[in-house]
Amino acid sequence: MNFGLIVGEALLGLRRNISMVISVVLVTFVSLTFVGAAILMQAQIGTMRGFWGERAEVTIYMCSPLSVKPNCVGGEATEEQIDKVRQTLAGDALAPLISEVRFETKEEAYQDFVDNFGEEQANVVGLEQMSVAFRVTMVNPQQSEVLSEAFSGEQGVDEVNDQRKLLDPLFSALTVATYIAVGIAALMLIAAVLLIATTIRLSAYARRKEIGIMRLVGASNRSIQTPFVLEGVFAAFLGSVLASGAVLAGVHFGVEGYLAERVPFMRPLVGMQDAVFVVPVIIGIGIVLAALSAGFAIRRWLRT
Repeated sequence: MNFGLIVGEALLGLRRNISMVISVVLVTFVSLTFVGAAILMQAQIGTMRGFWGERAEVTIYMCSPLSVKPNCVGGEATEEQIDKVRQTLAGDALAPLISEVRFETKEEAYQDFVDNFGEEQANVVGLEQMSVAFRVTMVNPQQSEVLSEAFSGEQGVDEVNDQRKLLDPLFSALTVATYIAVGIAALMLIAAVLLIATTIRLSAYARRKEIGIMRLVGASNRSIQTPFVLEGVFAAFLGSVLASGAVLAGVHFGVEGYLAERVPFMRPLVGMQDAVFVVPVIIGIGIVLAALSAGFAIRRWLRT
């Protein structure tokens, strides 16, 4: 088998069907970009779930002078009520489930309010209107519901805030976005496979006389099929390279450059090391699908 001759035939086929080849490249590029995005989104969900799941706190807010809950009919939580919550957290029932308890004073709460909303808004509320709180980290975050059951309704407790309940909707939204990306990628990959098969059939039809002559001189089926398979693989490879470039650029400029500065609560974010890992996957998928599609198409055409 003359490798140079086969490559020459493949390049000749690409030049003859340049418009179809461009279509294959573009469809492959779009579909594999969605594949890469879906992989990175799933990695982002796993990274965030692991990171924030271990650090998610349950905050027990004690009553402040502004609280209007039924548990706060007496106004601000008293020292006795605060001590009771502290003792319950340190008791035999809850202590084994708790990794860390941090008591947040009014001053710390006020500074946190300043950091989040600005000093002007904080001055409107004032230091004295802040509430003290217990910030609790669980050994197993899945057991955070225990604290809600233990302190909801307790006198002097305004609210029990579980951060996991705030994060779950975000994870759910990202998961849905991943499914959408996977669905679009699957449809586009099907379109790419069909387009590659059509391109190969058109290329074979255009060279039907050459194929007939090759059969007459005793050329093997492999020698006839290989240039057509290379045409599909080459077009898909170009699309895969473009998709890889789009994924790398998206992570570098979109994630590390834009989201990292404007959405700090989503950290840790996927980075270039994750994108580099996705590149060979994208190229591998493109080449394998193209080879299978082109090989099936030319074998079926030669049997007709």
